[in-house]
Amino acid sequence: MKKLMIAVLVLGASIVNAQDQYTKGMEKAFQLWQDQKVVEASNLFERIAMAEQDNWLPHYYVSQINTVISFGEKDIEKLTGQLEKAKEFLDLAKAISPDNPELLVQEALINTAWIAFDGATYGMTLSGKNVQLYQKALELAPDNPRVVFSKAEWDMGSARYFGKDTTPYCKDIERALELFANFSQETPFYPSWGKERAEMVHKQCSE
Repeated sequence: MKKLMIAVLVLGASIVNAQDQYTKGMEKAFQLWQDQKVVEASNLFERIAMAEQDNWLPHYYVSQINTVISFGEKDIEKLTGQLEKAKEFLDLAKAISPDNPELLVQEALINTAWIAFDGATYGMTLSGKNVQLYQKALELAPDNPRVVFSKAEWDMGSARYFGKDTTPYCKDIERALELFANFSQETPFYPSWGKERAEMVHKQCSE
């Protein structure tokens, strides 16, 4: 009995220690990202992901950081490497957490980075996929502020491209802001981005 108790305590201590390492690692990765050390941040998220193979969040952040830095990138080789890595880690995250609305939004953002780089080449094939991704994400999580906002911003961009009025989507931006105000993170390091961007888009709606 005594040996069993010791074994339980040791196991408990090792789990707490592993959680502490995860927390410290994630916090450090976010700090590196905040300090504009994106390569170091991506590499650290990747190391955490390899150690946390049943946790979709570090995989998600490898994907996200490589997507974000791809917007505005002009070098096709660099862009391709970043977005292929983003897709690779997104697929790993989706295997861990299927039908996750945050991951559907992330997939749409990868597609958008390709479209932003070369709309003539990628617009026709990926635009339709994004419509499907955002629709599915909205069905899964109609009250997720990132889903509501990202879909609205995509719809506004599409309307703008075809010379249509973007005003109808401003109400969706307003709803997203209301949802951001009441959204609580499900777990530590759960995605929380989007509010500042939504406020900026909303301001444009008001002008």
